[in-house]
Amino acid sequence: MSAPHRIAVLALEGVYPFELGIPRRVFGSTDGLYELATCTVDGRPVRSDADFTIGVEHGPEILAAADTVVIPPFTPALAGAELPPPVAAALALIRPGTRVLSICTGAFVLAAAGLLDGRPATTHWALTDRFRALFPRVRLDPDVLFVDDGDLLTSAGAASGVDLCLHVLRADHGAAVANRAARLCVVPPWRDGGQAQYIEHPVPASGSAGTSATREWALTQLHRPLPLDELARHAAMSTRTFARRFQDETGQSPGRWLTGQRVALARQLLEATDLTVDQVAARVGFANPVSLRQHLHAAIGVSPLAYRRTFAGASA
Repeated sequence: MSAPHRIAVLALEGVYPFELGIPRRVFGSTDGLYELATCTVDGRPVRSDADFTIGVEHGPEILAAADTVVIPPFTPALAGAELPPPVAAALALIRPGTRVLSICTGAFVLAAAGLLDGRPATTHWALTDRFRALFPRVRLDPDVLFVDDGDLLTSAGAASGVDLCLHVLRADHGAAVANRAARLCVVPPWRDGGQAQYIEHPVPASGSAGTSATREWALTQLHRPLPLDELARHAAMSTRTFARRFQDETGQSPGRWLTGQRVALARQLLEATDLTVDQVAARVGFANPVSLRQHLHAAIGVSPLAYRRTFAGASA
């Protein structure tokens, strides 16, 4: 049996307790696949953003041995364009090629270290203006829940850290393991849309309809084409109104959302069934296997057969 994947969580001054606990809660729900430890830049307790301090058992030396490092968020007022010397020294211990995850303001740390220059990233939607002003060289995307750029992964605020950790778990061990962890954490395996659905909007007029019922219905119809006008009819809206409300609620267009759902279902079928690629493509509503290959490669960078070889039976 291979050794557990080592994850080090770096708690900084002003750390948010809820987000600090996310990696342990998600990766710790996998029956020993991961080994987690929490540290600070000097091994001493740090003040949280609440009315208590947090003590740890490790100093920054564990960062040098970690396979993955997670940087939870901290009080935004402490995030600046330059790193305090102890934080910079701690980050310097991370080995090249180590996977690094940030949650919310944790992206400010990666950006201040120069790790995000020229690369895509995200952070909490309420902090995007400040982030852009401090780090103009980062390709910030404020509309998504997380960004996976290989060895550097960033997420938006609060619970999006759960989304990111489940995404990493799914990439490491497949959907079955990630889904089981999500059930133990009592959260959905993935959430639709991006941050746009959480940005402050005017309260809709009383009695206005949403698109959630139609989205639920569409998930039962993925085996066939679902044109926009049919979705709008199901929601009892005009096509224009439906498209606008769908975008407001999910942060995505109906077409993009449907493609994402088809790809997600295809991944499950590739992992859990013996259906051929042609059969999977038909089952999820792609016109042909070439379309499935194109969309799956665009989403995760691999072909259906390569994905199946990697993840089929991973949870057995």
